[in-house]
Amino acid sequence: MDKEKREIPSLLRKILAVDAYLTEQFVRTAEKFLFLRQLKVHSKMLEVSCHGIPWIASWIALIWILNSSSLYQMQVNFLIGLFLDIILIALIKSITRRRRPAVNDDPFAIGPDKYSFPSGHASRATFVVYFFFNLWPVNIIFVPPLLAWAVSVCLSRILMRRHHLLDIIAGVFLGIFEGLSIGLTYLEKDTCISLISWITDEKLEGGDYHV
Repeated sequence: MDKEKREIPSLLRKILAVDAYLTEQFVRTAEKFLFLRQLKVHSKMLEVSCHGIPWIASWIALIWILNSSSLYQMQVNFLIGLFLDIILIALIKSITRRRRPAVNDDPFAIGPDKYSFPSGHASRATFVVYFFFNLWPVNIIFVPPLLAWAVSVCLSRILMRRHHLLDIIAGVFLGIFEGLSIGLTYLEKDTCISLISWITDEKLEGGDYHV
């Protein structure tokens, strides 16, 4: 519970009430369709697949395991985007403090993450799609599954009653903003190589480990 009662403007209160109503109607309607019910079955897996902690941990591990200077620019800029996403989500949630539609049983939900607006999963999924469509374009064969994953993540958040519709919409726009921001500040290859070399000097050719 919030430590202090906040006064919510009447207009905003009406908007939130309409959003909650539309979200509930959307879920009830969606549950009538077989393919959406099946999506709900896999919602836990989708939740983990787009959680910030596993993404950052696995991405750092991937940088270390692959150890390819040709990938450092992409990997570093993408990692910065992930950190940017987590920071922005935490800041906005700590300010808005909107309650989730249902009790949150996510074991990874700590601090501001217990709040609903905006959806971190939606912003992260959108950022991933934006990055690999615009900043480091992947082969066309990866486009359909990547899009399907992102859409499924967003839908599953609603079907699980983790978020309201406005939470998802705001998350999508935030993810696009993050992608645009990383695109405008995209680090050069030499900068990324120097950064990785400074962090893990012994893992790189020419580092202390190889002399």
